[in-house]
Amino acid sequence: MRVVWARSAIVDLEAIAEFIRHDSPHYAAVTVSRLAKAARPLESFPRMGRRVPEAESDDVRELIVGSYRLMYGLQAEQILVVAIIHGRRDLGSLGEPWDPSQR
Repeated sequence: MRVVWARSAIVDLEAIAEFIRHDSPHYAAVTVSRLAKAARPLESFPRMGRRVPEAESDDVRELIVGSYRLMYGLQAEQILVVAIIHGRRDLGSLGEPWDPSQR
């Protein structure tokens, strides 16, 4: 299976980089790289992440990467990375961030 990044996840990644860049351009680059690299093993091990507890589907999963939750959906032909949310954020205020149609 191949890993595909939804526009919503790319926007999240850019926002994280911009926020961190204010304090440390170096750490912003390291964080973005770390998040991007974390998704690569999903091609071979799509169920390696845990099920998102707030989601009702077993096909909505996440990897914990540092302080972030990298959320992805298992689809027939691909793994779709849909959101990167800071672990301290209240998902209830975001609706269902794992659903790219709601973002």
